[in-house]
Amino acid sequence: MQNVFFAAVAALVIALAAGPLVIPALRRLKFGQSIRQEGPQRHYAKSGTPTMGGVIILSALTISTLFFAGGSAEIWLCLFITLGHGLIGFLDDFIKVALKRSLGLRAREKLLGQIIMSFALAYFVTTVLGLGTDIWIPFAGTFDFGPFYYVLIFFVLVGATNAVNLTDGLDGLAAGTTTVAALAYMAISLMVQKEALAIFSAALAGACVGFLKYNAYPAKVFMGDTGSLALGGALATVAVLTKTELLLVVVGGVFVAEALSVIIQVISFKTTGKRVFRMSPVHHHFELSGWAETKVVKTFWLTGVLLAIVAVLVLLISRAGGVF
Repeated sequence: MQNVFFAAVAALVIALAAGPLVIPALRRLKFGQSIRQEGPQRHYAKSGTPTMGGVIILSALTISTLFFAGGSAEIWLCLFITLGHGLIGFLDDFIKVALKRSLGLRAREKLLGQIIMSFALAYFVTTVLGLGTDIWIPFAGTFDFGPFYYVLIFFVLVGATNAVNLTDGLDGLAAGTTTVAALAYMAISLMVQKEALAIFSAALAGACVGFLKYNAYPAKVFMGDTGSLALGGALATVAVLTKTELLLVVVGGVFVAEALSVIIQVISFKTTGKRVFRMSPVHHHFELSGWAETKVVKTFWLTGVLLAIVAVLVLLISRAGGVF
């Protein structure tokens, strides 16, 4: 249990120490963020802010996790999926900022990488770790997906990574919300007696808090796809390994809302020609409604905290009732 706490502190310290080294290097390399022209005008001032700062989170997470959790199969799998998505995000960011190709990786290239990651996750979970193809349904027990488990894992992983990526649009929003979700999964991992995953989750939370020192408003660095895709991959992997895939929808409710807002906006505009939101993802809707950026971020953080508490309570009640 002590290692859980120490992992969080170590990741926090490493991230804090890495910031003054990484941020100037990103600035020298001219890895600056470009701002969407259709976005809120107040964001134009952020143009040129160093991006790809997700390497700060990933370095802190990796070092702390390996030191305090060791190299168990579950830990290696967590790091493989997390860093694998970090690599996909890094390539996407590099193409955007260094090669000046605004769209980054092509959709099919990114999707291919995510398919490989999801197949690897499902294969190792079922074949190497022997955790089976069943999932837990809150208050109802388990359901065996059989061969369709691979499809489920694909949607869990792709959904989580893209949802966190969409959330990363305001200073500190994705990092803070991920911190809350990671702490929730730290508690969930301890409840299902998976201390190594609790250490990984604690290190993830600590790394994100350390990164917030430089990413909170006004941000000195953005995590880029390097960070956001990796964070989604990390949360999804812990959810899969703890057999709480459906609970991730609650823990990551803020991410889900962000992704749904985009889907709703696109469907509405294509079918009716009208927009439901002033702009999507939904955090921009609140901005354009007159909310200060910091108010939006803090409100979403608080929402994430409430959802995390609900998720932990759901698991507690389910365990008490013998359905987990």
